[in-house]
Amino acid sequence: MFTRLRRIEGQIRGVIRLMEKERDCKEVVTQLSAVRSAVDRAIAAIVVENLEECIRKDIEEDKSTHETVKQAIDLLLKSR
Repeated sequence: MFTRLRRIEGQIRGVIRLMEKERDCKEVVTQLSAVRSAVDRAIAAIVVENLEECIRKDIEEDKSTHETVKQAIDLLLKSR
């Protein structure tokens, strides 16, 4: 996960460099779109990893997984 986030950090630095060099707006927006996509994928990966752990815990404790799944979906929707 840290590798993914460091890659995003590098992309952000790249966008800043483009802006400092007063590059074309289209280039900046294209790179920002790539950053947004990478952040969306990072969010999804974190939610999935956490969801898996929480579902295992619910099953071990003989609890329903419905609320856990609902919370994960809410997190994904909130991130949009």
